[in-house]
Amino acid sequence: MDVFEAIDRRHSYRAEYVDKPVPREDLQKIVQAGIQAPSGCNAQSTTFVIVDAAAVMAQIREVVPVKSPALIACIVDPTPVYQELSFEIEDCAAAVENMLLAIAALGYATVWLDGMLRREGVAQRLGAILNVPEGRRVQIILPVGVPAEQRKQKEKKNFEQRAWFNRYEG
Repeated sequence: MDVFEAIDRRHSYRAEYVDKPVPREDLQKIVQAGIQAPSGCNAQSTTFVIVDAAAVMAQIREVVPVKSPALIACIVDPTPVYQELSFEIEDCAAAVENMLLAIAALGYATVWLDGMLRREGVAQRLGAILNVPEGRRVQIILPVGVPAEQRKQKEKKNFEQRAWFNRYEG
């Protein structure tokens, strides 16, 4: 599958997953796609915890309602890398987008989850389960699995409504 087909197939999946493990080699390919993403000053401030153990997934489900057999947690380091600036959000987002495309290309489904992590200490609770060191935080999680139902990407506004050449015309 080429990158444009993966972009077209990628969608946010919030339904049930098939009760089938995701092979570690596929999880590694997905995370390798994230590792290869660009990062500010090449600081590579995003690290990953891949969860595929049933016992750890059960602990995570007590904190967040994920239904997948596996999960990738994206951990950020907010340490400044250029003068007083840090780029952990941008670095993490670039890594996640690469992984979203890899997940679609391999025939799995996922959804980018971060809003729920910002409430009621959820990110900190996940960090404790995953042994995330102090000073770093769980920024985004990606549940990964074989979708139980096939869905398509929601309709997007057309090019002319969202993009222009040389100046903004919206």
